[in-house]
Amino acid sequence: MINKKICGLIGLATRAGKVVFGTEACMQAIEKNKIKLLIIAIDASERTKMNFKNICNNKIPILEILSIDELSKAIGKDNKAVLGIKDINFSNEIVRIINGGEAIG
Repeated sequence: MINKKICGLIGLATRAGKVVFGTEACMQAIEKNKIKLLIIAIDASERTKMNFKNICNNKIPILEILSIDELSKAIGKDNKAVLGIKDINFSNEIVRIINGGEAIG
């Protein structure tokens, strides 16, 4: 249920142009301070997880939720293990759902 809501929000954010996906694009967006929340698939490689944890350095919240399949479906792309949310409102809402709050709508 929670995953469904999160996927819905990610899909909405994607259509609004507020999502960056893929390792390279996310790294560049992090360097430019454009990412408010980073989502890494639970089945992403340990190397990918460590790289992003080092880069984000506690400045950007990281969530390890959803599988690569679920993340990819949510944004309508194939095989994406990492995505960044650029909008503070979308990122706050996703965190709120994970912490047990209800989604708007």
